Amino acid sequence: MTTIAFCEIEPYCQAVLKKHWPGVPIFNDITHLKYRQNVDLVTAGFPCQDISLAGEGAGITGERSGLFWYVIRTLCMVGRPQALLENVAALLNRGMGVVLGAMASFGYDTEWHCIPASYVGARQLRDRVWIVASPQLDDLQRRQTITAAWYVKSRKEQLAGLVQPCAWPEVSSARNSGTGHGIPNGIHRNKALGNSIVPQIAEIIGKAIVEQEKRP
Repeated sequence: MTTIAFCEIEPYCQAVLKKHWPGVPIFNDITHLKYRQNVDLVTAGFPCQDISLAGEGAGITGERSGLFWYVIRTLCMVGRPQALLENVAALLNRGMGVVLGAMASFGYDTEWHCIPASYVGARQLRDRVWIVASPQLDDLQRRQTITAAWYVKSRKEQLAGLVQPCAWPEVSSARNSGTGHGIPNGIHRNKALGNSIVPQIAEIIGKAIVEQEKRP
């Protein structure tokens, strides 16, 4: 697989991506993302704060977890490719039906499974649900037609009929100023880990997708 673009709003996480994938463009805000090129796979770990049991339970329509609807918008924008989505296991009881229904309404077949970090040898549970979605329609010419038709719509038209999420909340300047505000850099490093996935699990799923694509 070749990574062609990222979308990440947190400056510290952007810096991590730039270090490991130099030269790959990073878009800042998924709510205003414009990327007119068909791709083969979109991966998205949409925010879990409103879904997690540690949160207040706003669910998939919450201010942050509601960015899932912009993942749907992105899939339509880039030709309805395969999708690999990740979130906390609590999604199964706090919005999984909505997620699967939304994917089905756009012609996707989905399968999912909860895979904990301990499965790959970590000394923690860190259970997460992974969703693999494949478009029922994979004819390239028709994909390009769908992409072109979707792209000419206004942002408001693109989101019509979907649950309307709020925009990502503004991040304060103090939060972006690194150690200048007196908070140790380790705090930011720890937060970045909280935003991340277990790469060994993503590798297993990614290799399975590649092997499937190789089959005649």
